[in-house]
Order: sequence, then C-alpha cells, then structure tokens
Amino acid sequence: MKIGVCVKITPDTDTRIKIQGDGIDANGIKWVVSPYDALAVEEAIVTGEKHGAEVVSFTIGDESTQAVLRGNVLAPGVARSVVVSEAAALKTDSLGRARVLAAAIGREACDVVFCGKVGIDHDNAQVPAMVGELLGWPVISRVTTFSAEGGRFRATRNVDGGVVEVVEGPLPAIMTAERGLNTPRYAKLPQLTAAKKKPIDTPSLADLGLSADVIAPAVTMTAWDTPPPRPKGRILQGDVDTVVDELVRLLREEAKVL
Repeated sequence: MKIGVCVKITPDTDTRIKIQGDGIDANGIKWVVSPYDALAVEEAIVTGEKHGAEVVSFTIGDESTQAVLRGNVLAPGVARSVVVSEAAALKTDSLGRARVLAAAIGREACDVVFCGKVGIDHDNAQVPAMVGELLGWPVISRVTTFSAEGGRFRATRNVDGGVVEVVEGPLPAIMTAERGLNTPRYAKLPQLTAAKKKPIDTPSLADLGLSADVIAPAVTMTAWDTPPPRPKGRILQGDVDTVVDELVRLLREEAKVL
C-alpha cells in the first residue's frame, strides 16, 4: 500500500490579510499547513504506521513552502514530499490544480489519498472532488473515522443534523478530512532534525505529462477587496409595542428582509 496526502500551505488563521495590487501582501504572513489538511496528514501517517506503508505528500507551491512541509509534514512522519513549483501551476485555478495533483498522484500509484475537506484561504472545497473525477476514484467527504483492510475501506462521514453515514468500498479512493477525525501530532526535535534529510521531489509539468496550456485557468480572479465596514448599530427607544412595530418596519422598508 502507498498512501498520499494533499497539502496546501495557507496563511495562519490569525493573520491579518492586507490587499496589495491584484493579490495579498505576503509580508508578515505566517504560513501554515491548512488546518483541515493537517488532519489529513495525521490520518495518512496513522494509516501508514498501521499498514507499514510509505506516505507521500503532494503540494503546489513555491520554494518557500518547503520549510513548512519539513516542519509540519515530513517531521511528523511523512516519508517524502512532491512539490510542483512551476509558475503556471501556481497561477492556475481549482481545476488546473486538480490536474496537477491527479497527475502527481497517478505517477506515484497511491492506493488512498487524504485531503482536507476545504482549504482555509479560498474556501472553494473543489479540488479533492476534481482529483477524484480525473482519477476515476470515489471521493468520500467530511470523514470522521477511517480504516482499510484487504483492498477495501470503511469510513464514517458527517452529513449535519447529527446524522452520520457509514461508507464502504474498494480502494483506491480519496478521503477528505473533517474536524474530529484525529488530533494532529507535534514533531519532536529529533524528528525535526531528521526531516531536513528527507527528500522533496520537484517534478516539472512535463515530468507529469502536462503543459501550461493544459492547466491554463478557466476561472480568474479579477479583483481583491476587503469587506465593507459594518454600519453602526441602531438602538430603538420606547415601550415594547413601539419598538416591535418600528423593528418590523425597518426590516421591511430598509433591510428589505420581510
């Protein structure tokens, strides 16, 4: 068995994002493994330990991502990383990223691939499903427990309202991690030291059988802006009946939600 895990490097959730030109100002940003991807990393490592399997991570990112991968992906237990850094891959859309990841995963002949349910930057939740479609694999989303045996998997997934589904099927397959699946481990100093020697492969698009034209974005971001400031609140004065009547009027005439 070979296990894969897709990892996206994103700004930390505590980072204050500043708009600069047609993107964000990267100065002062703390870059981390997207939190749901961190759950996927842990589950890949746990599954690899159980089955004595190699775990490989897949990332699209520039050279700066490698330090984050060594400290938060390779150090905890992933054997090696595959990072695609060509400009065309960095600038493409969700489908283009999925094409790159699917090609890299197929090249490694993985049996199961873990992903976070969503990246916390663009929050699209598109790439895992697209990778599954491109590979022809089933995709089980929002997984909270996982096990595999004899070429088959068993997973539970949240579907809201307190309902949990149990899904079984053959491998290969893609699992997207939901909160509650596990608790990511922290690497210890010897692991951090050992991670400096673990390999990071950097295949080109050509190595993956792709080209810039094949992954050219169909969707582009044309502008960035911060959310508009929230208007000041309004305090209604008077007795209960007066306040209720005025509130209903405001909701109907100004807010137009009634």
